[in-house]
Amino acid sequence: MTIELTDRTEMASSSELDDMFERLEQMHIPEGYKVEIVGGAIYMSPQRATHWETILDIVEHLRTRYPKKRVLSDVRIDFPGGLNGFASDVVALGEDCAKDEKGRWRYQDIDFVAEVISESTAPNDYGPKKTAYALAEVPVYMIADPYTGRCRVFTHPQNGDYKVDLTLAYGEPIDLTATVVGLTLTTDEFPRD
Repeated sequence: MTIELTDRTEMASSSELDDMFERLEQMHIPEGYKVEIVGGAIYMSPQRATHWETILDIVEHLRTRYPKKRVLSDVRIDFPGGLNGFASDVVALGEDCAKDEKGRWRYQDIDFVAEVISESTAPNDYGPKKTAYALAEVPVYMIADPYTGRCRVFTHPQNGDYKVDLTLAYGEPIDLTATVVGLTLTTDEFPRD
Protein backbone atom coordinates (compact mmCIF):
# COMPACT_ATOMS: atom_id res chain seq x y z
CA MET A 1 0.00 0.00 0.00
CA THR A 2 1.33 3.44 -0.93
CA ILE A 3 0.20 6.81 0.38
CA GLU A 4 1.61 9.81 -1.52
CA LEU A 5 2.16 12.84 0.72
CA THR A 6 4.55 14.90 -1.36
CA ASP A 7 6.38 14.86 -4.67
CA ARG A 8 9.38 16.90 -3.52
CA THR A 9 12.81 15.62 -4.44
CA GLU A 10 15.16 17.97 -2.60
CA MET A 11 16.79 17.00 0.67
CA ALA A 12 14.03 17.11 3.24
CA SER A 13 14.48 18.50 6.69
CA SER A 14 14.33 16.12 9.59
CA SER A 15 11.32 18.02 10.96
CA GLU A 16 9.30 17.23 7.82
CA LEU A 17 10.00 13.53 8.29
CA ASP A 18 9.27 13.83 12.01
CA ASP A 19 5.88 15.38 11.18
CA MET A 20 5.08 12.55 8.78
CA PHE A 21 6.06 9.90 11.31
CA GLU A 22 4.03 11.63 14.03
CA ARG A 23 0.97 11.46 11.77
CA LEU A 24 1.68 7.79 11.14
CA GLU A 25 1.82 7.10 14.87
CA GLN A 26 -1.71 8.49 15.16
CA MET A 27 -3.01 6.15 12.45
CA HIS A 28 -3.98 2.53 12.98
CA ILE A 29 -1.26 0.42 11.38
CA PRO A 30 -2.26 -3.25 11.20
CA GLU A 31 -0.10 -5.58 13.27
CA GLY A 32 2.49 -7.38 11.20
CA TYR A 33 3.08 -4.49 8.80
CA LYS A 34 6.31 -2.58 8.26
CA VAL A 35 5.97 1.14 7.54
CA GLU A 36 8.58 3.45 6.03
CA ILE A 37 8.77 6.65 4.01
CA VAL A 38 10.53 6.51 0.64
CA GLY A 39 10.72 9.71 -1.34
CA GLY A 40 7.79 11.20 0.55
CA ALA A 41 5.49 8.21 0.00
CA ILE A 42 4.42 6.00 2.89
CA TYR A 43 4.77 2.28 2.22
CA MET A 44 3.22 -0.46 4.31
CA SER A 45 4.14 -4.03 3.58
CA PRO A 46 3.17 -7.22 5.41
CA GLN A 47 5.91 -9.13 7.17
CA ARG A 48 5.88 -12.78 6.11
CA ALA A 49 7.52 -15.75 7.80
CA THR A 50 9.94 -16.08 4.85
CA HIS A 51 10.86 -12.42 5.29
CA TRP A 52 11.55 -12.80 9.01
CA GLU A 53 13.51 -16.06 8.64
CA THR A 54 15.82 -14.42 6.09
CA ILE A 55 16.31 -11.36 8.29
CA LEU A 56 17.10 -13.58 11.29
CA ASP A 57 19.62 -15.62 9.28
CA ILE A 58 21.42 -12.43 8.17
CA VAL A 59 21.41 -11.06 11.73
CA GLU A 60 22.85 -14.32 13.08
CA HIS A 61 25.73 -14.10 10.59
CA LEU A 62 26.41 -10.46 11.45
CA ARG A 63 26.39 -11.23 15.17
CA THR A 64 29.60 -13.26 14.73
CA ARG A 65 31.35 -9.92 14.19
CA TYR A 66 29.00 -7.17 15.39
CA PRO A 67 27.72 -6.79 18.97
CA LYS A 68 23.93 -6.89 19.26
CA LYS A 69 23.66 -3.16 19.97
CA ARG A 70 25.15 -2.48 16.53
CA VAL A 71 22.78 -4.73 14.56
CA LEU A 72 19.33 -3.26 13.92
CA SER A 73 16.13 -4.34 12.21
CA ASP A 74 13.14 -2.15 11.31
CA VAL A 75 14.55 0.92 13.09
CA ARG A 76 14.01 4.35 11.53
CA ILE A 77 17.08 5.95 10.02
CA ASP A 78 16.81 9.08 7.86
CA PHE A 79 18.70 9.01 4.56
CA PRO A 80 19.68 11.61 1.96
CA GLY A 81 17.10 12.56 -0.65
CA GLY A 82 13.57 13.86 -0.46
CA LEU A 83 11.80 12.57 2.65
CA ASN A 84 13.56 9.24 3.17
CA GLY A 85 12.93 7.65 6.56
CA PHE A 86 13.71 3.96 6.11
CA ALA A 87 13.16 1.06 8.48
CA SER A 88 15.70 -1.20 6.78
CA ASP A 89 15.36 -4.95 7.30
CA VAL A 90 18.93 -5.28 8.64
CA VAL A 91 21.55 -2.65 9.45
CA ALA A 92 25.04 -3.17 10.86
CA LEU A 93 26.64 -0.09 12.41
CA GLY A 94 30.35 0.68 12.51
CA GLU A 95 32.46 0.65 15.64
CA ASP A 96 32.33 4.38 16.38
CA CYS A 97 28.59 4.74 15.78
CA ALA A 98 26.65 7.37 17.71
CA LYS A 99 23.08 8.58 17.88
CA ASP A 100 22.23 12.10 16.77
CA GLU A 101 20.77 14.86 18.95
CA LYS A 102 17.28 13.34 18.52
CA GLY A 103 18.43 9.93 19.70
CA ARG A 104 18.40 8.32 16.23
CA TRP A 105 21.11 6.32 14.55
CA ARG A 106 22.98 8.15 11.78
CA TYR A 107 23.27 6.85 8.23
CA GLN A 108 26.93 7.94 8.24
CA ASP A 109 27.72 5.11 10.68
CA ILE A 110 26.29 2.25 8.62
CA ASP A 111 28.59 -0.54 7.39
CA PHE A 112 25.92 -2.82 5.89
CA VAL A 113 22.25 -2.78 4.91
CA ALA A 114 20.13 -5.74 3.80
CA GLU A 115 16.62 -5.64 2.40
CA VAL A 116 14.47 -8.73 1.86
CA ILE A 117 12.18 -8.27 -1.13
CA SER A 118 8.44 -7.95 -0.69
CA GLU A 119 6.48 -8.08 -3.93
CA SER A 120 4.76 -4.76 -3.28
CA THR A 121 7.91 -2.79 -2.40
CA ALA A 122 10.61 -4.47 -4.53
CA PRO A 123 10.84 -1.48 -6.89
CA ASN A 124 11.89 0.69 -3.92
CA ASP A 125 14.68 -1.69 -2.91
CA TYR A 126 16.17 -1.70 -6.42
CA GLY A 127 15.39 1.97 -7.13
CA PRO A 128 15.11 4.89 -4.70
CA LYS A 129 16.41 3.02 -1.66
CA LYS A 130 19.47 1.78 -3.56
CA THR A 131 20.12 5.36 -4.68
CA ALA A 132 19.70 6.72 -1.14
CA TYR A 133 22.06 4.06 0.25
CA ALA A 134 24.64 4.93 -2.41
CA LEU A 135 24.26 8.67 -1.71
CA ALA A 136 24.74 7.88 1.99
CA GLU A 137 27.88 5.92 1.00
CA VAL A 138 26.72 2.74 2.73
CA PRO A 139 29.65 0.43 1.92
CA VAL A 140 27.61 -2.78 1.40
CA TYR A 141 23.97 -3.06 0.35
CA MET A 142 22.48 -6.53 -0.06
CA ILE A 143 19.08 -7.49 -1.45
CA ALA A 144 17.72 -10.99 -0.76
CA ASP A 145 14.95 -12.05 -3.13
CA PRO A 146 13.03 -15.14 -1.94
CA TYR A 147 10.93 -15.15 -5.14
CA THR A 148 13.91 -15.65 -7.46
CA GLY A 149 16.23 -17.31 -4.91
CA ARG A 150 18.96 -14.75 -5.57
CA CYS A 151 20.92 -12.12 -3.67
CA ARG A 152 22.34 -8.95 -5.15
CA VAL A 153 25.25 -7.32 -3.41
CA PHE A 154 26.22 -3.73 -4.15
CA THR A 155 29.56 -2.29 -3.03
CA HIS A 156 31.84 0.67 -3.69
CA PRO A 157 29.36 3.57 -3.59
CA GLN A 158 30.36 6.59 -5.65
CA ASN A 159 28.40 9.60 -6.91
CA GLY A 160 25.00 8.18 -5.95
CA ASP A 161 25.50 4.73 -7.44
CA TYR A 162 27.29 1.49 -6.66
CA LYS A 163 30.24 0.57 -8.86
CA VAL A 164 30.09 -3.18 -8.09
CA ASP A 165 26.90 -5.24 -8.51
CA LEU A 166 27.16 -8.98 -7.84
CA THR A 167 24.31 -11.48 -8.22
CA LEU A 168 24.47 -14.84 -6.44
CA ALA A 169 22.00 -17.73 -6.25
CA TYR A 170 20.79 -18.88 -2.86
CA GLY A 171 23.21 -21.54 -1.69
CA GLU A 172 26.29 -19.60 -2.84
CA PRO A 173 28.35 -17.85 -0.13
CA ILE A 174 28.47 -14.06 -0.10
CA ASP A 175 32.11 -13.21 0.49
CA LEU A 176 32.31 -9.81 2.22
CA THR A 177 35.77 -10.38 3.69
CA ALA A 178 37.28 -7.69 1.45
CA THR A 179 34.73 -5.12 2.70
CA VAL A 180 34.30 -3.34 6.02
CA VAL A 181 31.90 -6.15 7.02
CA GLY A 182 34.78 -8.64 7.03
CA LEU A 183 32.88 -11.94 6.92
CA THR A 184 31.16 -14.42 4.63
CA LEU A 185 27.40 -14.91 4.72
CA THR A 186 26.03 -18.31 3.80
CA THR A 187 22.68 -18.41 2.02
CA ASP A 188 22.03 -22.18 2.10
CA GLU A 189 19.17 -21.80 4.56
CA PHE A 190 17.51 -18.70 3.08
CA PRO A 191 13.85 -19.69 2.56
CA ARG A 192 12.04 -19.17 -0.74
CA ASP A 193 8.53 -17.96 -1.55
